[in-house]
Amino acid sequence: MSEPFLRFLPSAVVLGAAAMVALFLTLTRGWAAECGRYVRGAVQVALVATLFQAVHFTEELATGFHQRLPALFGLGPISVPVFVAFNVGWLVVWGLSVWGLAGRYRLALFPLWFLAIGSITNGVAHPLLSVWAGGYFPGVLTSPVVGVLGIVLLKRLRMVTSRTAGVGCG
Repeated sequence: MSEPFLRFLPSAVVLGAAAMVALFLTLTRGWAAECGRYVRGAVQVALVATLFQAVHFTEELATGFHQRLPALFGLGPISVPVFVAFNVGWLVVWGLSVWGLAGRYRLALFPLWFLAIGSITNGVAHPLLSVWAGGYFPGVLTSPVVGVLGIVLLKRLRMVTSRTAGVGCG
């Protein structure tokens, strides 16, 4: 395996697992919300979560996450253009998915489940990485807020995709 590919391996393993869970939730929970207030609530939380993910990415970029994470595994840095393109690409996908959720497009669920799970993972992983590194680790300052928003988004998405989402929605 080439060195440039190996630099992505730690992130790819974690993100791949999050994507698999998001896909499972998308396929098994489906789209059942008939209650507009559930959808509106999920849209609001997804928008805020996306915005805070942008703040989190900014902290990571400014403090060298793309260098420090691979270094923990004895690998070289991820190039800045690749790191930026990856993160900005996901921010765009999540922004479009918020719009898609508002329009009740089922396809919007996969990226938003991924956002929720990834946000929770960030909320846990960055403090653990700080402990492992023995001090500040890029992204740790914003990760608690991102993690909490991920939990709230997960709950909102569960409400939107609940088989009883329309019950009691006057």
